[in-house]
Amino acid sequence: QVPLVESGGGLVQAGGSLRLSCVASKRTFATNDMGWFRQIPGKERVLIAAISRSGDTSHRDSVKGRFTISRDVDKSTVYLQMNSLKPEDTATYYCAAALGLARNLATTWKSVSYWGQGTQVTVSS
Repeated sequence: QVPLVESGGGLVQAGGSLRLSCVASKRTFATNDMGWFRQIPGKERVLIAAISRSGDTSHRDSVKGRFTISRDVDKSTVYLQMNSLKPEDTATYYCAAALGLARNLATTWKSVSYWGQGTQVTVSS
């Protein structure tokens, strides 16, 4: 079984909204924090939002107030609601599962146990 399966990316105008979804296996979801990284070509993946196993959330300052991470425990699914999108939000977004993501947004991609396949978000000006 593929650990994480993402959906929901696409093309949107500046100011618009998108919601990303990530379905995990029940075991992966129950034993890890879940998070969303994004990556711009030529740059490393950066953790922008995370949710702990107890439901605590953290958001990077660059997206705080615009993006919201949430989860549905019954569906083993994590979401990223993205509002007021800006062209600089254009990136490939990756769902991730790892211990401790919500405690430390400086967690690098090297610490991630499981990845989604990535979904492209493009925001036009």
